[in-house]
Amino acid sequence: MSKDKERGAGNRSKLRALAGPLIVFAAGLLVFSAFSGKRLLKHSNDNHYVYLADGMLHGRLALEGRPPHLNDWAKYQDKWYVSFPPAPAVLMMPGVAIWGLEFNDRIFTLFFAAAGPALLFWLMQLLVVKGRFERSTREIALLALVFGVGTVYFFSAVQGSVWFTAHMVAGVLLLLYAGASLDGRHPILAGLFLGLAFATRPPMLVAFPFFLHEMLRPHAPGDAPTAWSWLKGSLRGIGFKRLARKCLAFGVPLAVILALLMAMNAARFDDPFEFGHKHLQVRWVARIEEWGLFNYHYLGRNLTVALALVPWITHAPPYLGVSRHGLALWFTTPVFLWILWPAFRTPLYTALALTVAAVAIPDLLYQNSGWLQFGYRFSLDYAPFLMLMLAASGRRFGRLFIALALAGIAVNAFGAVTFDRYWEFYPTESTRTYFQPE
Repeated sequence: MSKDKERGAGNRSKLRALAGPLIVFAAGLLVFSAFSGKRLLKHSNDNHYVYLADGMLHGRLALEGRPPHLNDWAKYQDKWYVSFPPAPAVLMMPGVAIWGLEFNDRIFTLFFAAAGPALLFWLMQLLVVKGRFERSTREIALLALVFGVGTVYFFSAVQGSVWFTAHMVAGVLLLLYAGASLDGRHPILAGLFLGLAFATRPPMLVAFPFFLHEMLRPHAPGDAPTAWSWLKGSLRGIGFKRLARKCLAFGVPLAVILALLMAMNAARFDDPFEFGHKHLQVRWVARIEEWGLFNYHYLGRNLTVALALVPWITHAPPYLGVSRHGLALWFTTPVFLWILWPAFRTPLYTALALTVAAVAIPDLLYQNSGWLQFGYRFSLDYAPFLMLMLAASGRRFGRLFIALALAGIAVNAFGAVTFDRYWEFYPTESTRTYFQPE
C-alpha cells in the first residue's frame, strides 16, 4: 500500500472514531435544548458567573453596587462578590465582552452539557482501543446515554443557573483530565485540566489518584498478585527521575492555577484560602460559623440525601412528592448498583474506585447537601468515573441492566421536566424535611 493510501486510510479511521462522539454531541444538544424549552430564550436569574466575568473585564473583582438578588452572593466589608470559583466566568468572558450582562448563560451551559456524554463516549472508545477493557460500540453508546439522561446530569443540564453551569463545565474538564492522563502521556495537560476543574468545582482537586495510576501503569509488572506488589513493581519500573519529571510536569500547571486562585482570594477576602463561602448571605450562616464548611457533623445528613431519599405518594394532586433535598443515587440511577459487584477487579477499576472515594469524601463532609435539587447533584463531581467503573466492571449488560437503565432515564426525564417548573411535586420548603412529612 502506498503512503498516500495509508494516510487516507488513517484519516478515514480517525473520522470514524470521531463520528460516535459527534453524534452523541448533536443528540445531546437536541435533547437538552428540547427539555430546556423557553429557558433558553433568556439568561438565568442566577447568572453569577456573568457578573464575575463582567467585573474581570472591567478590572474589578467586586460587583458594581448590589447584586440583582440575595441568593448565594458573598458580602465582605460592604462589597458584594461572587464566591463561586472563577473558571466558568473566565470561559464566558468573550461572550460577556460582546453582550455584557445580557449574555445567555443557559445557552453557554447547553454546549458544555452536550459535550459531557460525547467526551465520555470518546474516552471509553479510547480505552477499548488501548485494550483496557472490552466493550462494544453499542455498550459504549448505552453508557453514554445513561450518563446523559439516566443520571442527575439530565436535570442539571437543562437548568443553566450558576450551580448547574459549574457541574457542566467541571464535568467536561474532568473528562479532558482523564483523557490526558491515560498512560501518563500528557502530564502537563492533565495538570492543567485538573486545575481548571478545581477552579470550577473544588472537590475535584483530589481526583489525582487516576493520574498517578495511569502514570505508573505502563511500568507495572504483569503478574503482580496484590495491589502493594503492583505499586512497588511500578515504582521500580518507572524509576525516580522519570517519576519526578512526570509529577513535576503534572504539578506545575496545577500549582500555577492554585496560586492564581489564592491571589484572587487574598485580594477579595484578605485570606488566600477563603473563596467567600463564609461570607455568603444565606440562612445557614450560623451552622457554618459553628461547624465550618467541612465537618464530620454533616456526614449523616449528606449520606441520608445520597443514599436514602425516595419519593412518596400523596392523597391529593399531584399524588407524588419529592424532597427538595433530592432523591438517592440508587433511585435516580439504579444501574450504579452494578458497580458493587464487578466480574473482576482490574488495577484500572481499583484506581477509578479510589478516585471516586477521594472526590466523594469532601462532598459528604460539606455543609450543604446540594439543596435545592431533584437528585444528589454533588455526585456529578465523580459520576464520569462511576460510568467508567461500569464499563470496566466486566459485567454483562443484559435485559435487567437495560430495564433499570430505562427506568433511570424515565425518572430523570421526570426531574428534567418538573424541577424548577412544577413545584407542586416538591411540596416543602423546609431544609429540615428529608422524608414524607407525617
